[in-house]
Amino acid sequence: MIDLVCSECAATYPVESLVWQCTCGGLLDVAAFATEVDAAALPGRAPSLWRYAEALPIAVDPTITLGEGLSPLAPSRALPHAQLKLDFLLPTLSFKDRGAVVLATLAKRLGVRRALVDSSGNAGTAMAAYFGRAGIHCTVYVPESTSPGKLAQMRAHGATVERVAGSRADTAEAARQAANSDGVMFASHVYHPYFLHGVKTYGYEIWEQRGRSLPETVVVPVGNGTMVLGCYLAFSELVAAGLAERMPRIIAVQASACSPLEQAMAQGLDVPVAIDGRATIAEGIAIAAPPRGKQILRAVRATGGTIIAVTDRQTAAARRELGGEGLFVEPTSAVCYAAVRAAVDQTFDAASPTWAVAASLLTAGSVVVPLCGAGLKSPGDTIPVPSTRSRPSRFEQI
Repeated sequence: MIDLVCSECAATYPVESLVWQCTCGGLLDVAAFATEVDAAALPGRAPSLWRYAEALPIAVDPTITLGEGLSPLAPSRALPHAQLKLDFLLPTLSFKDRGAVVLATLAKRLGVRRALVDSSGNAGTAMAAYFGRAGIHCTVYVPESTSPGKLAQMRAHGATVERVAGSRADTAEAARQAANSDGVMFASHVYHPYFLHGVKTYGYEIWEQRGRSLPETVVVPVGNGTMVLGCYLAFSELVAAGLAERMPRIIAVQASACSPLEQAMAQGLDVPVAIDGRATIAEGIAIAAPPRGKQILRAVRATGGTIIAVTDRQTAAARRELGGEGLFVEPTSAVCYAAVRAAVDQTFDAASPTWAVAASLLTAGSVVVPLCGAGLKSPGDTIPVPSTRSRPSRFEQI
């Protein structure tokens, strides 16, 4: 198994140590290892993310995998230049299965008996499912505002759910405190880098499903940034191996109510802007202070891409349009489609410096859009309304 290395001071840690952060405060990455996939062998391999075995830091465990990965890549009816990657069809109905199965496989290999994770929903449901299959008890810390559908799913998989009052940041802090208990694996999709290497299979699949070529642009939602960083890993490895000629531009999308990365990109900063995030229907990306923010900004810039924001109304409209295409997704999944729709219709904020870059990239000849989570996880849209209404109410139903 591949060890961990600090992204700041380069200190190394055995993966068996269950360390999740360097003593210097830096975040951990997976140490360098050979990742070149045997492209000639792919046609004969199982139709799951484990077909890219050479690129993964751990081998498949047949008792844990659910055949996750290789989700369909479908053409959009309304946006002919775009293809939709249907990761909401994975076993627990979100792309987080990609990282969760890798972490659960690692935990079982290490003999872990208890795991802990913090989540706004999808990571928690995925961890609950895969750690349950591994025979490891999982506790999930969630904000008290987490949608009932996601809570029910976590409990159905046997997880203990700890609801935390306050913000998403309060939940993360409560989990970090609990993670210091002896013998507990902090199976964080943010802090444990093995998770990112599971998510990067999303990028490998795009390459293979498009006839072993990469699109001009890949659009991804960004909160904690696991999909951005996973895509960047995949595209970098494919180019380094000579399997792709160039990196796609990564356009990352935030909710305008909570956009610390978009604001940092617009201001040319290297770290996220300090904000007090407001309520948004895209709960999965409502992260006011992403721990890997510096890495996210660096990765997006390295591809020639940018980070933009869309409103809740744009997101809700995109969700309805996707429903008309037969695709029922949660609001967080709809932000990327909303961004492409805004670029096509030219309804974006023309004064935004990041939209000035993104508009042409989102209307390029080939664009891939992820649909990351199923609509049943968040069946209704609620949009915050201004407090100046004559009959004030907190939410307006769509």
